[in-house]
Amino acid sequence: MDLAASVGLRLRELREAQGISLSELARQSKIGKGTLSELESGRRNPTLETLYALTTALKVPLSTALHELSPSPAAISGHAVDAVLTERFETDTSVTETYRIRIRSGTTQESAAHSPGTTEHIIVLAGTARVGELDDPVPIGPGMHASWPADVPHLYQAPAGDVEALLIVRYPR
Repeated sequence: MDLAASVGLRLRELREAQGISLSELARQSKIGKGTLSELESGRRNPTLETLYALTTALKVPLSTALHELSPSPAAISGHAVDAVLTERFETDTSVTETYRIRIRSGTTQESAAHSPGTTEHIIVLAGTARVGELDDPVPIGPGMHASWPADVPHLYQAPAGDVEALLIVRYPR
């Protein structure tokens, strides 16, 4: 089964397990009902932005839609960011995800707020990024790191040249 079909099936399972209709999930996530139907049936490839909107509306970490879909790590792309889920760690109090990301040169990714209490941490491996809350992003270069609350709108930006980084997202349970 390819990524689109696997993710679509997982999204449908999550939605149905919570007793949420297709229409209600579309409304909560601000994703069109037709788009959501195509995603669930595997006829449409999900973007990073779409998956974040849906998993936030479902109140589950992003990795819940990607974890254990295939033997190789799940890769997903958005407008500006390519992400590969490399690790998911669960405890009684949180779910922590680790991604290898690339922010493409000259792009900006504005991310909507995630679930309450979610935080993000980034370590830049190469390039210079601007990251953090929309109204106060910080520039960071190779070997530097930053953290911010991800339950508010935030951004990733690569003003000049691709940025390679590790992103850690921590969701409270």
